[in-house]
Amino acid sequence: MHAMQYEFTLPADYDMGVVRSRVARVGHLLDDWDGLGIKTYLMRERGVNGSPVNQYGPFYLWNTLEGMNGFLWGGAFQGPVDDFGRPAVRQWTGLAFEEGTAADSAPAVAVRRRRPVPEGVRLASFMADAAADTEGLAAQDGAVLAAAAVDTHAWELVHFSLWEHEAPKADGDLFEVLHLSAPGRDRLPRGRQW
Repeated sequence: MHAMQYEFTLPADYDMGVVRSRVARVGHLLDDWDGLGIKTYLMRERGVNGSPVNQYGPFYLWNTLEGMNGFLWGGAFQGPVDDFGRPAVRQWTGLAFEEGTAADSAPAVAVRRRRPVPEGVRLASFMADAAADTEGLAAQDGAVLAAAAVDTHAWELVHFSLWEHEAPKADGDLFEVLHLSAPGRDRLPRGRQW
């Protein structure tokens, strides 16, 4: 599993209806993308749920690098680049994935929590704890799924979770889920990834 996210931070007075309309128009295009586990079309609005910014920030869990590279280099990624500019694309190596207690529900919100991997920690223990935290998130009432991944260049851990309700039991940046494409969700490896 490989995680990926890019974000477009938009002006404070930006009409976020434009983002909603764009996702309604093109969101289905990845509903059958080969190699994609899930893509969540995420949005934050300035002043809503504590967000300091207007932002469009899709988050992906990929089953294959070929699927991810096909998206990035095969033309599909050019659409958002043309509409909003070329963003930095964050990538993390998968640590853990779990289906949640509400796995069959449509997600309403997503929570993304990024944090540094501290200097001096025992990496094996830290990553095992991150995988256990993922299992704990998925066990919460209303959790649709949970994942953890790490960027070993920046030594950053990300926990990502989807929730069926708007009061998730997770800390981090809260996003509204506009659409979920999940062609390979059933093929995402469960549990710890090592």
